[in-house]
Amino acid sequence: MTKTFLSLALSCIVCNVSAQQNRIDTIGPLAPDLAAFGSYNVGVQTIEAVAGDRVDILNTSRGGDTAYYDRKLTLEIWYPADLQGQEPGTQYQAITRNPEITATLHGRAVRNARPQYQGGPYPLLIISHGYPGNRFLMSHTGENLASKGYVVVSIDHLESTYDNQQSFASTLYNRPLDQRFVLNTLASISAEEDQVLRGMIDAERTGLIGYSMGGYGLLNNLGAGYSEESVDGFLAPPNRLLEEHATSNPEYRNNLDLRIKAGFAIGPWGMNAGFWQSEDLAGIDLPTFYLAGDQDSVAGYENGAHAIFNGATNSDRYLLTLLGAGHNAGAPMPVPNELDNSENVEAAGHYRDANWDNVEMNNIMDHFVTAWFDIHLKSMDRQSSLGLVPSGYEDRLTLEHLSPGQ
Repeated sequence: MTKTFLSLALSCIVCNVSAQQNRIDTIGPLAPDLAAFGSYNVGVQTIEAVAGDRVDILNTSRGGDTAYYDRKLTLEIWYPADLQGQEPGTQYQAITRNPEITATLHGRAVRNARPQYQGGPYPLLIISHGYPGNRFLMSHTGENLASKGYVVVSIDHLESTYDNQQSFASTLYNRPLDQRFVLNTLASISAEEDQVLRGMIDAERTGLIGYSMGGYGLLNNLGAGYSEESVDGFLAPPNRLLEEHATSNPEYRNNLDLRIKAGFAIGPWGMNAGFWQSEDLAGIDLPTFYLAGDQDSVAGYENGAHAIFNGATNSDRYLLTLLGAGHNAGAPMPVPNELDNSENVEAAGHYRDANWDNVEMNNIMDHFVTAWFDIHLKSMDRQSSLGLVPSGYEDRLTLEHLSPGQ
């Protein structure tokens, strides 16, 4: 009893210090084994990529002509680095859920560090945030996985960020396309002679990590076409544009990218709003890990992640449930210190969970993300870490597994 109390108290002290310093790289004393950072130093770059001639949902009216525009996405890229004597550490200027406030986050990556070419090319992981969100929301995962021999890119989804939140219809249409566009962009960067990251990325081994609306897009890219009912639903983009991503479209599956080998979906949104039926979920044939809170009132649980998990009958899949957690289970970094005050209670709630500490949730998520992609993108033996609830969390987590055909 004394040892348990002491461990919990130490965990609270570590997490409180982390929150005060806005650190995204804290590993708490109760963290599962694979939450620890790996052997690689980490570099980070910010780039902008432009997807030309994309449908402009905001300027396309119902019954009118389709408008087009150039869609600019800001990307944060973490990668194994050769620091050449540089000290680890950087700051990130991150716009928060209150877009008038920018937080200063602290991590261990080095800005524009020389890549560690030896050991590459590395598998690619794409992080896709919720609505709204930004590329820093899961930055803890970005740094962590880069230290383990991955190139990780996190997207600022235009019209879906804290400071550029526009019509939900844009997110519904663009999310799967953004994820595939970023895959193509990183593959091109790795293939070009004059790029710093040349030869660093093995795009044939790509995994997707999606939170909420990121999970919505991820599942579509794994083979879950949207239902016919959702194409004309009241939330849908105008003029049946969502049909491009629907099961009923004979070209839908031809548009999927075969370089995507596995997915990790956190609180995926859409099932509770009718975007998938059983026949749509059966289209997922890639291994998928689901992480959710059983008190998720945004994406649902029994009618959300758990229903998707049960319905994806043609895939190998796991579901990790954080008991008592809501929609913020796992993914969001700790609430920035700049929001931790009485004037920003609502904005701070975007990062918090009522029953869980963020550092603990981040560590649990990063443990399972590591095991999952080490297995499916690196063919490593991580089954002992993947298949068990971490020690000390037996009464707070449940883990389910179903094989194809179940």
